Amino acid sequence: MIIILIFITYDVSTQDDAGRKRLRKVAKECVNYGQRVQNSVFECILDSSQLLIVKDKLLSMIDPKKDSLRFYNLGNKYQTKVEHYGAKESYEAEGTLII
Repeated sequence: MIIILIFITYDVSTQDDAGRKRLRKVAKECVNYGQRVQNSVFECILDSSQLLIVKDKLLSMIDPKKDSLRFYNLGNKYQTKVEHYGAKESYEAEGTLII
């Protein structure tokens, strides 16, 4: 099984109550798969089947006419592809995730 780093980013319209509800659902689902590193950005260590599952779940939650969802695949050698500077210490992506 190959483990890869995926960045999931989203922008959900919050112009109405339905949008705010979608935003909460998307954020809550992302927490189940990874670590929040920015307001709407999650780093997720996933295998290919987990990626398909989370994609399917998130795509069913958004309104594609109002919202956007992006998946950035950094692959399995991601340690050399991520640089962090500034506030909020980095974390060990393959370490224990406490939910």
